[in-house]
Amino acid sequence: MTDDSRQKPSLDDDHQKPHADDSHQKPPTGDSYQKLHHDDFHQKLHHVAQPGLIGDTAQTRGMTRVEAISGKTVGSHNLWMGQTHVSAATASDNHHHGESETAIYVVRGNPVFVFFDEGSGAEKRLETRPGDYVFVPPWVPHREENPDPDNEAVVVIARTTQEAIVVNLPTLKQPEQPEQPEQPEQPEQQEQREQREQPEQVKPLKELNNESQEN
Repeated sequence: MTDDSRQKPSLDDDHQKPHADDSHQKPPTGDSYQKLHHDDFHQKLHHVAQPGLIGDTAQTRGMTRVEAISGKTVGSHNLWMGQTHVSAATASDNHHHGESETAIYVVRGNPVFVFFDEGSGAEKRLETRPGDYVFVPPWVPHREENPDPDNEAVVVIARTTQEAIVVNLPTLKQPEQPEQPEQPEQPEQQEQREQREQPEQVKPLKELNNESQEN
């Protein structure tokens, strides 16, 4: 007979026994405790519902922007997010968003995004519908149009700067560089120019004949 009083070791025995180092571990206190409970892993999430959107942000005539995620609303550092509403049969002014990259998601309507194509030398129109995405690189002038005569267009926008950067422009074309005024000529430059402009001296025919005879 086997001795039933002798129990087999349980798989959990090792977990129930304190490890050698456990007896020396102490719960964090003071600064260590504060750091443990206030690091990046213990921040709270932020919920911004539709009624919480604010209109206190940079605007462009012909459209209305409302702000959802920003440094103002949730303390974001590298992201701005919100909505743009363009009324029926309306076009916004031309504008760009500075150094921000901008991503656009079409929620409602059929907005048209217009920019100037340097290759063709003409305006190019991107016609969109709900579910489409548009990417706007930094500094690119553009505008939004809503050709629908009855319904507004709504898009969600996200940018890579904390706050909205909006620079309104008179045209989609890049502004021409002003002509630089002519710089006054320096003495050395004047001397070199005068040397280049001096006519080559023509020797008399008699001197040329003498030189040929000597050779």
